[in-house]
Amino acid sequence: MSPKLRPLRPRETMPDFVLEALEAHGLIAQYEARPPYQRNDYLLWINKAQREETKQKRLAQMLEELEGGGVYMRMKWNG
Repeated sequence: MSPKLRPLRPRETMPDFVLEALEAHGLIAQYEARPPYQRNDYLLWINKAQREETKQKRLAQMLEELEGGGVYMRMKWNG
């Protein structure tokens, strides 16, 4: 019996403001070093926000986690 496969999440596109923030903070390499599911989850999470204030708050959290390392969505991560 094969294990049930979860459906794949759609691939998110990176908004210009996210790319600009990654470049401005020198975090492109840290972002690209993360597994594809994490990169996609961050973008999905940011893109789903309806208010600009929420998008910026989520972007700031992603940048902080990338800069500090060892954290993914406020959870410890050993990558």
